[in-house]
Amino acid sequence: MTPPDGAGGRALPPAVRRLVQETLPPEALAVLAGPVGEAVAQAAGYAGKALSDNTRRAYEGDWRAFFQWCEAGGISPLPVSPVVVAGHLASLAKSLGRSGLRRRLAAIAHQHRQAGHPWETRHPAIAATMRGILATHGRTSRPAAALTSAEVKRLLAACGSDTAGARDRALLLLGFAGALRRSELVGIDREHLRFTGEGMTVLIPRSKRDQEGEGATIGIPRGLNPLSCPVRAVEEWLRRTRIEWGPVFRRLSPGGALEERLSPQGVWRILRRRAEMARLTVDEAERLSPHGLRAGFITEAYLKGALDEQVMHHARQKSIATTQGYRRRARITRDSPARLLDL
Repeated sequence: MTPPDGAGGRALPPAVRRLVQETLPPEALAVLAGPVGEAVAQAAGYAGKALSDNTRRAYEGDWRAFFQWCEAGGISPLPVSPVVVAGHLASLAKSLGRSGLRRRLAAIAHQHRQAGHPWETRHPAIAATMRGILATHGRTSRPAAALTSAEVKRLLAACGSDTAGARDRALLLLGFAGALRRSELVGIDREHLRFTGEGMTVLIPRSKRDQEGEGATIGIPRGLNPLSCPVRAVEEWLRRTRIEWGPVFRRLSPGGALEERLSPQGVWRILRRRAEMARLTVDEAERLSPHGLRAGFITEAYLKGALDEQVMHHARQKSIATTQGYRRRARITRDSPARLLDL
């Protein structure tokens, strides 16, 4: 049974139909008219925002690829047999790594749940295939290279004195000193910044680990060196561009005019361009990534004696296990028991 039309003969939105079919028995659907139906529509809207924009886009791309694969094989993708999903994962074994395969599986599961179809992520066919793929083709993941103060200063030296250079300098320094993710960095508005004699505070309304939007505020002190002070760099960027509201970091036209908000991918392009100009390279076992600014902050903070709780608060980490993982990586040589050997 499908939900009845709403008040005044209006059909209920598809999102409402999916939501109520998962949660209400057929006899209860008759109440979904008028104000009740509108309220459920609002609930469906909120439910649609449970995923971050980046995750939703990634899932959409993965689902599109799976849909096309099924279509080419003459198979219906929704609902689909776990054995077919196992075959799809096997077809990707040589092209996707561990995280890529898991995300593809998560996207397929998400699409099924959204459509009200039962899904068993740990189905034996899927689990066994995944274990076999990882055992046969598993590749060591390449973490983001930690960009500490030394690397950041090399990047700064590659930033010129033009408008783009002022933006990139502020972007890199704030990303490093704030241990910010790309999405957090480009999401900063002028209204989120407060300047004092000691430094500035940055309000982060929402982040990867804060989908409920509780928000967090971090403090950035003024640096000892005016040339590498993140606060002075941001102040200079705002003065130069006269940004008084809206996005702090924006795209620039070829002539240096401000355009729309910078995208997360734009941060990656800026880092790559400045790294090429600075001739900055990273170890083959690692990768150059904007996340390296965050990893570099945590690495350097630990090497300088920062406590777990200090790092967790500043980096907005929810799990002590995540924090300690960064600490082990930062101090892998210093804390090695091999130092106790008589060698």
